[in-house]
Amino acid sequence: MQTWDNRQPIYRQLADRLAGGLLDGSPPEGEPMPSVRALASHYVLNPLTVGRALQALSEDGLLESRRGLGMFVRSGARQRLKELERQRFLELEWPQLRRRLRQLGLGPEQLDWEA
Repeated sequence: MQTWDNRQPIYRQLADRLAGGLLDGSPPEGEPMPSVRALASHYVLNPLTVGRALQALSEDGLLESRRGLGMFVRSGARQRLKELERQRFLELEWPQLRRRLRQLGLGPEQLDWEA
């Protein structure tokens, strides 16, 4: 069973999970996303919530709607998503992580990048 964080709307959390799949190449560019019904069943969510998540990904330029066929992963979506996520990481997550590393006295020589 999926767990959801109360600090962020569920549709946004689902959009983030689906975006993670897109980063991993699932589904590949040009291929259809699972249907709203399939996603709603898998995540045990209201189809309206799933629709909002897919719409958010569409607004981010990652998906396109094909009338009568569903939502498809746009060409270049993975690269676009990587760029957006890198920017978000560098602006939001890295400064916090860097502060925490300094607090703990950890330097590059103590971090295993290959693990």
